[in-house]
Amino acid sequence: MGDWYYNISTGEVKESMPRGFDRMGPYPTEDAARHALDLAKERNKAADKYDED
Repeated sequence: MGDWYYNISTGEVKESMPRGFDRMGPYPTEDAARHALDLAKERNKAADKYDED
């Protein structure tokens, strides 16, 4: 099993690293890659809260 990537342009999830800059990853599982945008949103919220404190 390899790493999984989310393509932000197409919404596709692939186990191999796509070319270009419109990818997020690597993620350890296909499911994690499918939720890449949700994870990024949560991380951004946490970072914003940290900056406010």
